[in-house]
This record gives sequence, structure tokens and C-alpha cells, in this order.
Amino acid sequence: MEYSSKEYDVCVIGSGPNGLSAAALLASAGHSVLVLEASDTIGGGLRSKELTLPGFLHDVCSAAHPMGILSPYLKTLPLEKHGLEWIEPKASVAHPLDGERAVLLKLSLEETAEDLGMDRKAYRDLLSPFLKDPDGLLSDALAPLGIPKHPFLLARFGLLGIRSARSIAENFFQEERAKALFAGCAGHSILPLSRALTGALGLLFSITGHIRSWPIVAGGSQMIAKSLASYLQTINVEIKTGQKVENLRQLPKTRAILFDTSPDQLAILGEKILPSSYIRRIKSYRYGPGVFKMDWALDGPIPWKDPRCLEASTVHLGGKFSEIAASEAEVWKGKHPEKPYILVVQQSQFDPKRAPKGKHTGYAYCHVPHGSNLDLTEVLEKQIERFAPGFKDRILARHTMNTQDFYGYNANYVGGAITGGVADLTQAFFRPIARMNPYGTPDPHLYICSASTPPGGGVHGMCGYYAAKSVLKKIHTLKPVRYK
Repeated sequence: MEYSSKEYDVCVIGSGPNGLSAAALLASAGHSVLVLEASDTIGGGLRSKELTLPGFLHDVCSAAHPMGILSPYLKTLPLEKHGLEWIEPKASVAHPLDGERAVLLKLSLEETAEDLGMDRKAYRDLLSPFLKDPDGLLSDALAPLGIPKHPFLLARFGLLGIRSARSIAENFFQEERAKALFAGCAGHSILPLSRALTGALGLLFSITGHIRSWPIVAGGSQMIAKSLASYLQTINVEIKTGQKVENLRQLPKTRAILFDTSPDQLAILGEKILPSSYIRRIKSYRYGPGVFKMDWALDGPIPWKDPRCLEASTVHLGGKFSEIAASEAEVWKGKHPEKPYILVVQQSQFDPKRAPKGKHTGYAYCHVPHGSNLDLTEVLEKQIERFAPGFKDRILARHTMNTQDFYGYNANYVGGAITGGVADLTQAFFRPIARMNPYGTPDPHLYICSASTPPGGGVHGMCGYYAAKSVLKKIHTLKPVRYK
């Protein structure tokens, strides 16, 4: 479809949390904004569907939202007035271990530390400095490179975070409980835990659990996108779904175009406009491992050996630090671990509307090599059974998604990579490529605002926020254009 009759200040391609956040900031600054979404529904990774049986509502991608509730930008928007309801559990994370009580990441730093044996003081000493001004830390950590507002706090975080998760665990902790808890948090990096910067993810996710409990969303993750869309309507943003952009000629006359897409989609659409050297560079962007995900309709809650695991929205499975580290390293070698590190989310434990009365939903995924098409049903269910005997007996129906299914669901998930691409030393700060303005391109009208830009993956909208700020600096100097 082409739009020829109307002119907009800004056109956003894609309606994930970053595209919608960019639209919100630009429209609130008084600019006319059109958002185009290829799918029939908005949201990107924020969709919820009945994937297994009628009445069982599953989150297709993102499920627990520590960065959503703490987002420096999203929390400034009146999303609760537009239907968003965060549900916070007693604990953010449960980490089961063989033959002993699970470790719980609770809101209270003291309560969490008291269950860590000899490492209680080390855990408190590691995290407490960052909890004195957590909002300040997040405002700088979830931002592109620049002059921080809290330089000493960020420097302290950076000096630790640049280290590997293994280095931090081995140097700060003596016993397995604290090491395992940290490994589960660091595993969100989707990197071998011996790599630099995995310490930053371990720290960040640990810290967030002591600021707010990792929430799920009443009515499904879709409600984040729906509340954003409802708010955008009040500031006159137009959203059109079922509009796949295959050529920039389709777009209306506009001053700026923001791509809430993967770099390869920007390369395809901008190939005749952008310099060949820039196209080559963004085509070399590394997406990294993908995921294999399962959803279940269950006849009851997951029967964890330690029932306290039911207090947490998220359960990290994988056992000891060494096991999780070995699992994540194998993925980077192109292998499928027999005992993978698994992220489980228990939405229906806290939102009864997710399943019929007395029933439950189950959600879990593990990391797999880029582009993997293996069915890991038996592997995942066996690993869950290890910590929850009888789990298989509660399965009423199951739904699986491999990396190709994820790419078909959302073209941003290249090779099944759901977090916008590798976040190692070369791509964590300089993504999609090294530029003074990571959101801009050689064409002053074209910008990228997806999770493939700083600060990277997560439902926080900060990539879109900073991309929109970049546009606002120049939009008054840009004349409306229409590509031919």
C-alpha cells in the first residue's frame, strides 16, 4: 500500500516497544507521526496468544519485565491509565539446586543475602552501593555512550561490569548458592560466562530484583503494547497494521523515517539510498544465538521440589555455575547442550486470568545455535523434571517455537536471536556499527531505533527514546522528502 495524499513529520517502521516509544516522544514534542506495522497486531515481542488450548493465554516472546517497570522513559508515561497493570511477585527469581533449597532473589537485599551462607556479606557488599541511587544507575546504564549524569556510580558499575561473570563469581563468592544465583542472572547476556561484560548483565539483573520484583503483566505482555497504543491515540499518532514496507517508495512524504527493525532490513530497504560502505558494515552485524521456546497448558502449577519456587515470576534452571557456564559455552560452539540453561516464567501463578480455574500456563526457553531447527522438547522437559518431578504428568498440551519460527513471527529475530544481536565488547556500545550517532545513518532522513542500537535488548523502550531524541535535534532542519 502507498500513502501519497498525506504528509507526516515522522514515519516509524515497526511497532515494537522501541518504535512505539519513539513515536510517543516525537508526538509529545508536537510532530505528526505514522507507525506502520507489518503484522495484524502491534507489539513486536509484546504479543500474547492462546497457543495451546482455548482459555490458556501465553506470551509469545517477552514475559517477565524487570526493565519495563524500571524503564526511565516508560515510567514517565501514564500507561496505567491506559490499561497497564504490573503484577509483582514475592520474588523475582528462584534458582533450584540439586539436593538443597532453591536460592531466591527477593526484593529485600538482606533476606536474599541471609540465605547465601558464607557469602551473605560479600553479596551485600557487592550490590548495596548500587542500591543507594538505583534510578541514577539505570538512567546511565540504559543510555548510549556519553557523559553520564552519575559518573562515579557508573564508573563503579563499569569497572565491575566489564569483567566476566566467572571472574566476579570466583572472586567474590565462596559457595555455590551465590555463584549459581549470579550465573542465572548473567545468563541473560546470551554469551559464554567467561566473556567480558557478562558481569554487567549479572549485576544489572541482580540489582533490578532489589529495586522492584520482576513483574508479569495482567492480561499478558500484549497489554504493554496496547497501553502504549492507547496513549499514542491521545497524542494523535496514527498506527496502521498489516502494512509491510517492502520499498521506501510506499511511504508518505516525511522528514524522518525510523526503522524499528533489524539492521539487515534497513540494509534491504536502504540499499539504493545509503552508501555501499555503510550497507556492507550493517550487513556484517552479528545476531548471535537463537532460542527454542515451549509453552504448555498445565493441569496444575509446576511441582517444584522446593515449593518456594512458586513465589518467583522467573525460575532459572541449570544448576551450579559450572553447569550453566558449560551450557552457554556449548551454544557458542554450535552445539545443543544436553542440560541447557533454561528460563521459566510462571505467569498464571500470579495472573489467574491466564488459564481456566485450577489450570496453569507454562513458559520456558533455552539458548541454541543461530538458525537451529532442532526440536528440543524432550531436552527441555527433562531438565524441568530434574527440579520438578511429575511435571510431564501435568501437561495437557504443548506448543514449540524454534529459531525459524521466531524469525517467521518477527523478522527482527534473525536466526532466532530475540535480543537484537550480540552484546559483547564490540557490539554492546557500538551497535549496529561504530558511529558518533548510533541511531543515524549517512542519509539525514533515515534512522534506526530497534534493539540493535544502544542500550540493546529488553522491553524498556530506551533505544526508541534515544533515537527519537536524535531525530528531534535535526528535524527542524530537514525538509519533507518522498523516496522514488
